Amino acid sequence: MDCNMKGEDFDIQVSFRHRIRFTRGAFSLGNDLLSELLETRGHSKVLVFIENGLREHFPQLEGEIQDYFFDLNDFRLTGVEWLPGAEVAKRDDQVYQKAMSAIEQHHIDRHSYIIVIGGGAFLDVIGYAAATGHRGLRLVRFPTTTLSQDDSGVGVKNGINAFGKKNFIGSFAVPYAVVNDFQFLHTQPEQIRREGLIEAVKVALVKDGAFFSWLESHVEELRALEPLVLEEAVQRSAVHHARHIALGGDPFELGSSRPLDYGHWAAHKLEQLTDFELSHGEAVSVGLALDTLYAAKIGLLPEADAERVLKVVEGLGLPLWHEALELRDPNGKRRVFKGLEEFREHLGGELTVLLLEKLGTGIDAHEITEAVWEACAEELKERALATA
Repeated sequence: MDCNMKGEDFDIQVSFRHRIRFTRGAFSLGNDLLSELLETRGHSKVLVFIENGLREHFPQLEGEIQDYFFDLNDFRLTGVEWLPGAEVAKRDDQVYQKAMSAIEQHHIDRHSYIIVIGGGAFLDVIGYAAATGHRGLRLVRFPTTTLSQDDSGVGVKNGINAFGKKNFIGSFAVPYAVVNDFQFLHTQPEQIRREGLIEAVKVALVKDGAFFSWLESHVEELRALEPLVLEEAVQRSAVHHARHIALGGDPFELGSSRPLDYGHWAAHKLEQLTDFELSHGEAVSVGLALDTLYAAKIGLLPEADAERVLKVVEGLGLPLWHEALELRDPNGKRRVFKGLEEFREHLGGELTVLLLEKLGTGIDAHEITEAVWEACAEELKERALATA
């Protein structure tokens, strides 16, 4: 054999279809969206996971699901599993293991479907189980919160926390479909609905200045959670997120840039520093405010535009500052700055943080000047305390 013989490269191309749907009452007997969406290969099994927190508002949900699939001859509902949700579900692998056990016990195979109904954290955990069971099962996501319907639920990420880091263990997997059922949206507590709108603000800032202007002009209706205005904001945000994932050129984040994580480097660290008592929406609100003001301080973004952003955040009733920003390490350095290295480490390569140059357009920056950022934190602290 010739020892100098070289190998060969093979390009493996895989195409995914990212299906995003909007409806009300998906499990109502007269609603055909789901039955038309699912493909059958004989008698496909269906296993449903529901977040425990939905019991209070939808005690009839399990019965509706059973009735819906009873009349679908090509599908067999094997079970409905209620499991804990919210951020605590991602703290370790307990909920993940329970989901995996259910998948095995119900003999779910690669011709089957898993339906998951819940908020973003719950979707992350069950999505990770679906992505790893049999090396990948068909998953249909039903996000229930503003945050999951307008952002994370239409994404392709799954995971749980580990080693004190958010989403350290997980996978990229395109769900078979995402169904945003507005029936779930309007039952969430008011503040949770408002907090989720920060992701609509975020995607508008990095993708669509006209959408930001629309949010700005409807901020009072959004704060009041007027149903049709809220639904339009959620739908437009969801489509922007899905479009970037599908058409942005890096759906599985193989590079070092994450435009949809604008404001998130500080947000993720603030969640950890507060032991997740600070919600994701609140943390992103603070992180977004800080990075927006920072861009203005370094002359990248016009100050008037930064002020518009801060007023929208305030108008939605969301925070610009949190006391966890005051936490310092033994050397006197703000502990939140550790989030920069963790943000870089998550993807590897050079630190890449998106900053705004105008509303609707961001550019990649590769360093943050801590002294400037400190000044931003102090300014937002004074502003927050003055209006408290």
